[in-house]
Amino acid sequence: MSRLITRRRFLIGSTLTASALGLSGCDALVQNDKVQKTLKLAEGLTKRAQRLLIGDNTLAREYTLADISPSFRANGTSMPEGAQYQQLLSTQFSQWQLEVGGLVERPTKFPLATLKAMPARSQITRHDCVEGWSAIGQWTGVPLAAVLDKVGLKPEARYIVFHCADEYEKTLDGSGWFYESIDLVDAFHPQTILAHSMNGRDLEVAHGAPLRLRVERQLGYKQAKYLMRIEAVADFSNLYGGNGGFWEDRGYEWYAGI
Repeated sequence: MSRLITRRRFLIGSTLTASALGLSGCDALVQNDKVQKTLKLAEGLTKRAQRLLIGDNTLAREYTLADISPSFRANGTSMPEGAQYQQLLSTQFSQWQLEVGGLVERPTKFPLATLKAMPARSQITRHDCVEGWSAIGQWTGVPLAAVLDKVGLKPEARYIVFHCADEYEKTLDGSGWFYESIDLVDAFHPQTILAHSMNGRDLEVAHGAPLRLRVERQLGYKQAKYLMRIEAVADFSNLYGGNGGFWEDRGYEWYAGI
């Protein structure tokens, strides 16, 4: 069995175990400080080991057009219900803008047409969901690095946070807004793109229209949909539940590398 397959199966199994603990009523164990410290230590060791073995810029496997899956499940939210998103959808996102701010030199709002006019990258990759399924799709969009270069990161920036339009049931910290984050290694990876197209067509709503993140060396729950705002931060301890992502605030690993 290859190291890649072993890593993927271990990560999916451990993540499902953590989330199952919370769902089965074992919240005291999941929220126990010693347990959380142990999990975070193991996660940090996993990230460092993986990057040492495969390198910061090694590409995820890319496939051919013939490999594209005939169907690609849309997991998570398939239609944000918020009034703001519904209004943007009603105008086919002609009024939508991606706000990029935080620890940047030049905060900027990018209309969808501007992003589509920027040099794009197209890649055919496999999406691995923590629920145990996979699908291959073609994604096209602007490299996140190009957007970050335009706004200029301040020296203290360490993470990129993605704020989204989808809202789940309010739990835990009182907010159900979906968000995700990655570090600068993944932010500047050549396959990390802000995708506006899937399989040669504009993104459908169920797959994250008008713009979603693709960070191809991580599991599916890191691929944030319905992007509204990007924020550069020094840390994310004061954001929502403080763990760097909606699912991470609910027991999933922050680093979901495969």
